[in-house]
Amino acid sequence: MQNSKKLTLAVLIQAALVSSVYASEQSEAKGFVEDAEGSVLFRTGFLTRDKKDGNADTRSTAQTAIVKLESGFTQGVVGFGAGIIGDASFKLGDNKHAGNGMIPREAGFDAKGVYKKGIGDTYDHWARGGAFVKARVSNTTAVYGTQVLDIPVLASNTARLVPEYFEGLLVTSNEIDKLTLTAGKFTKNQYSDQINSDGNSLDRAVVWGAKYDFNDQLNASYYGTDVKDKLDRHFANVNYTQALKNDSSMTLDFSGYHTEFEEGADTGSHITDNLADRKNSIFAVSGTYSKDVHNVMLAYQQNTGNTGYDYGSNADGAQSIYLPNSYLSDFVGNDEKSLGIQYNYNFKNHGVPGLNWTSAFVYGWDIKAAKDGALISDNNQEREFFNQVKYTVQSGFAKDASLRVRHSYLRGSDDYNSVYIGDTNEWRIWLDIPVKLF
Repeated sequence: MQNSKKLTLAVLIQAALVSSVYASEQSEAKGFVEDAEGSVLFRTGFLTRDKKDGNADTRSTAQTAIVKLESGFTQGVVGFGAGIIGDASFKLGDNKHAGNGMIPREAGFDAKGVYKKGIGDTYDHWARGGAFVKARVSNTTAVYGTQVLDIPVLASNTARLVPEYFEGLLVTSNEIDKLTLTAGKFTKNQYSDQINSDGNSLDRAVVWGAKYDFNDQLNASYYGTDVKDKLDRHFANVNYTQALKNDSSMTLDFSGYHTEFEEGADTGSHITDNLADRKNSIFAVSGTYSKDVHNVMLAYQQNTGNTGYDYGSNADGAQSIYLPNSYLSDFVGNDEKSLGIQYNYNFKNHGVPGLNWTSAFVYGWDIKAAKDGALISDNNQEREFFNQVKYTVQSGFAKDASLRVRHSYLRGSDDYNSVYIGDTNEWRIWLDIPVKLF
């Protein structure tokens, strides 16, 4: 484990020192002010979960402004820059049934009279965020500070009102043509509904990885992370696209994770045996056919190991699951197998460019359900019917503004419902209005 991380870091350093085989990004820097960018995203968010079997419903509505101000790089061999990122929000309505990751809550008393964080009244208004600095040499960039991550093994949750933030160092190198190297270390993690900038009490998460584009058709990637006292996780992906007749194409994709959990990790209620040696492997294969306005994907996904694929309290906001059968449920139960089909239609041929509809159905089976480490049953199932409609304004003063409405119908076996999401009808509505400041 340590040798692989040292090797990746060594390659990053070496890549930063060697001569670039193509144009240097830093040589094209215009200046600290000249390349500066500023934007604000005004978002109105609504998320409701109609729970079944007597479980409490959740519903949240809020408004936010997500701001990012970032300078360009100074000119010279080494370029420097800085920026800030953050959000300011307020709730719409009383939001008495919050609890779905949308709105932070104050401390309160639970049913047993114990005073706990995050179970009291919702905040009326709140603000979060931080600053970052950056440096660039040739085609290698280092960013230190508050960041929104898009790494398969450590990704910020962006499926709520505001994004999840990580604080630390991320280095990205593109010194070698078609090869992107990544390495970083993060020491704080703030989920979307947390006020505390280290609400998930992250000690340390080290990430590394590489992606290589063999040609326009084929690319492959590998990423790893070591979260102290939580887990070691690895991800691999191979993606191939073949052009077909009549302007159509077929894309084949393989993705997989292998996770080894530490003794202090949270694996929820998925664990069934061998509490001291918890492991999970999950892989997915998919084929996607595209032609004009049509896009159809068929995907198979499978878990092995003595626990399911878990994230949650392990310094992750539940978005580090870059697999196809991921909607409201991620179909990640212990030993679960799932088959999904997704269809996307673009309405551009009907005179409505920017309007897209996505529908999907996923069925999962052979799930082991466990509670407190004891197996309840091993032949559970879950199924989800997902629909989403999104419209993005294509031109004019409201260009890039979008309205997205999605609905999930999730049902499962009683034993699995008792330890996972449970039978739910979910609606999410996002109205996004981006404004470019400069």
